Amino acid sequence: MSKLKNQNRDCERERQQLIHDLCTDQGPHWEEQYKPGSFGCHELLDRVSLAADTVERFIVSHPACVQNPDWFALAEQAVALLHDLYQRVGAEHLNDQSGASN
Repeated sequence: MSKLKNQNRDCERERQQLIHDLCTDQGPHWEEQYKPGSFGCHELLDRVSLAADTVERFIVSHPACVQNPDWFALAEQAVALLHDLYQRVGAEHLNDQSGASN
């Protein structure tokens, strides 16, 4: 099996464990407070924005990162992935909010 397939399988296993933990801690309907359009989803959007800004301001521009092309490229990739996550969460979150008001 390829390394990517193993990573995807491990990632899904971890996600399923987190879902199980949330059900145990918050009850079977925990999803309602975090679905797109909810305050919980808006909170995620804010945290992703904060994380992207933090990585950009304090890691990408850090002199130790700037001096190493591999580290710099990875840090830039991290920022780009966080921006992509922000756009995807935001699109669903805002789409759900606009649909709820009609």
